[in-house]
Amino acid sequence: MSEKIKDDIQLNDQTDPELTRIPDEMPLLPVRDVVIFPYMIVPLFVGRDKSIAAVDQALAENRIIALVTQKDSTTEDPGADDIFRVGTAAAIIRMLKLPDGRLRILVQGLSRIQIEEIKSDKEYLSAKVRRIDEPVLDKIPIRIEAMMRSLKEKLDRIVQLGKTIIPELGSLIASIEDPGRLADIVVSNLDIKAEEAQQILEELNYEKRLEAVDKYLSKEVEVLEIQQDISRQAKGEIEKVQREYLLRQQMKAIQQELGEDNELAEEIEQLRKKMDEKKIPEEAVEEMERNIKRLEKMNADSAEAATIRNYLDLMADLPWETYSEDNLDLKEARKILDEDHYDLEKIKERIIEYLAVKKLKESKMKGPILCFVGPPGTGKTSLGRSIARALGRKFQRLSLGGVRDEAEIRGHRKTYVGAMPGRIIQGIRSAGTSNPVFMLDEVDKIGADFRGDPSSALLEVLDPEQNNTFRDNYLGVPYDLSKVMFITTANQVEPIQPAFRDRMEIINLAGYTLEEKVFIAKRYLIPRQMEQQGIDENDIKFSQSAIEAIIGGYTREAGLRNLEREIASVCRKIATKKAMGNGKQVSVTAKNISKFLGPVKIIPDAQMEKDTVGVATGLAWTPVGGDVLFIETILMDGKGSLTLTGQLGDVMKESAQAALSYARSNASELGIDPEIFPNTDMHVHVPEGAIKKDGPSAGITMASSMISALTGRPIDRKVAMTGEITLTGHVLPIGGLKEKALAALRIGINKVIIPEKNLKDLEEFPPFMVKKLNF
Repeated sequence: MSEKIKDDIQLNDQTDPELTRIPDEMPLLPVRDVVIFPYMIVPLFVGRDKSIAAVDQALAENRIIALVTQKDSTTEDPGADDIFRVGTAAAIIRMLKLPDGRLRILVQGLSRIQIEEIKSDKEYLSAKVRRIDEPVLDKIPIRIEAMMRSLKEKLDRIVQLGKTIIPELGSLIASIEDPGRLADIVVSNLDIKAEEAQQILEELNYEKRLEAVDKYLSKEVEVLEIQQDISRQAKGEIEKVQREYLLRQQMKAIQQELGEDNELAEEIEQLRKKMDEKKIPEEAVEEMERNIKRLEKMNADSAEAATIRNYLDLMADLPWETYSEDNLDLKEARKILDEDHYDLEKIKERIIEYLAVKKLKESKMKGPILCFVGPPGTGKTSLGRSIARALGRKFQRLSLGGVRDEAEIRGHRKTYVGAMPGRIIQGIRSAGTSNPVFMLDEVDKIGADFRGDPSSALLEVLDPEQNNTFRDNYLGVPYDLSKVMFITTANQVEPIQPAFRDRMEIINLAGYTLEEKVFIAKRYLIPRQMEQQGIDENDIKFSQSAIEAIIGGYTREAGLRNLEREIASVCRKIATKKAMGNGKQVSVTAKNISKFLGPVKIIPDAQMEKDTVGVATGLAWTPVGGDVLFIETILMDGKGSLTLTGQLGDVMKESAQAALSYARSNASELGIDPEIFPNTDMHVHVPEGAIKKDGPSAGITMASSMISALTGRPIDRKVAMTGEITLTGHVLPIGGLKEKALAALRIGINKVIIPEKNLKDLEEFPPFMVKKLNF
């Protein structure tokens, strides 16, 4: 309606009577994308030659022209089939020629017309038409009146919701009493598609026409209400942000007026104070200053500001050049180590050596990197705490079992959401000093996947030549780890990456003998468990035979975990009796131990009852200590094949093949009939078939068992043996000799055959073992 001329609206009521007479034939003007309704005043631009000729003809006759909408607005030269059959007869009120040759006309709709025939024999289109008159109502039905009132109210609502219409139109609509005329005036001011408007134009029933217009008005009201809600919400958000900003600025101004700084300024001041108090390297200071300047320019509540705050807090909390004083009293350190752990002489000597060198060398020396390797439960982890106590240093422990992400060691870059420093830097921050004892537990169980290999990341951490400039991804600046004493623990050396293993000083912890276990139980385990279970010496008394019975019948291990667990079980039962009012002292002996722990869980290995042909006693090493193997060989008629059973690994199978080849190649010297081999099958079996076995150290045991079977001579059951055999009959040295010797002692064997090159290992054996065993 914005294009309509306000002054011409009165023509609806004051049109020249000559103009209201609709002739039977008149020029036809096809229009695009608009439907002209009766009583509607609208300007039109006319540019096509036929259309200009039609306008000129209408002006020359009676100024009446037929306005009909095209079916397809893209058609440039419409014919009879391209236009609708219902249109509007309109009067041309004004005409203006434009400089580009087009016409601008102002038309007013007069009446609906039905196109009877279209003629195109002239330079313009003309049409024979039939006027469609609105029915004259003497009295308007109540339903129609209600619909008219609804239309007017909805039009008012549209105006309230921001739709712009000219004021004169509102007053005109308020005065209209004719329902068809009202529908036409309203629909001509709605933004609806030409196809839908044409349907309303063709609807001659004024009631249905009112219903259609009412439907479109309702939709328009709904769209405008939703649009208003969206605008209101957006405006509310903007106003909220502006309000918060204004309040923040006001608060800042008030704080400045009162001489108080805001919270962010206080934080920055505290950070700078920490930086001044600590000795922070220049590179780290520059990085912190750069981040502080960024923080000062930011909104204090933004997500990035929180990230920078966390980073600066970490940098300020790190003990850059803060070191704890080492306890350089060697006797005192030795006393602490002896209090906490029995034996473990090699490790204690290494710690005392480190302190001695540090005492003699005034400058700060680099921390050693030790690796304790031994069976579970031998005290590797607790030894780390004891070393920290002896040195007077802070203790930090990091378990690496199952760790697969390289970022656990080196940290994440600050750009990632939820970024954190690596566990090494977190441990240093927690310790509060740059020279703690840092224990890395279970380094033989580190994993590797698409996130990297933590072992490779640890190469820098555990290299004294590199770790003085360790660079954590989160920090972004070097940190000196060279004064940290790193201690790693592992059950086996083999799974550790070779380059990683090379950086550590490996110290082996063997399993404990029966005598050592008894001593440790009396001195450490029993007092500790009595204290933990709330009982004392007046409540329970362990005899030595009871401790030996627990070790022999209820635990089979190189370490002490299960032993302590069984002692704790006995103590809990005594604690239960005490809590129930029975406060008498209970004496635990080998005879009554089954009352507390139930039947014996482990049947001890025993020697064979007699010397047997083809059965040899061997010794094996396992991750939980030594074990005794009885290797059996039998001969059967056959074709010279060798069968091996007992869940043997590849190395053990190859040892059996080597032993057989040695026996065949030296048959005459060994007193074996060479003709026996092609006609005999040999079966070698290692009992306890449910347990996997592997390794080369059963080589001489297998050879002895085979030769015994081939010669028919029995083997001395009181002799145990271990060693790797070669094809030429040489015996190579093996590992785990102490654990194997303990296994022999356990079943009462005191004579052990070992490779000659292993004799040097006897120097590290406790004196009582060397006395009891004949190597």
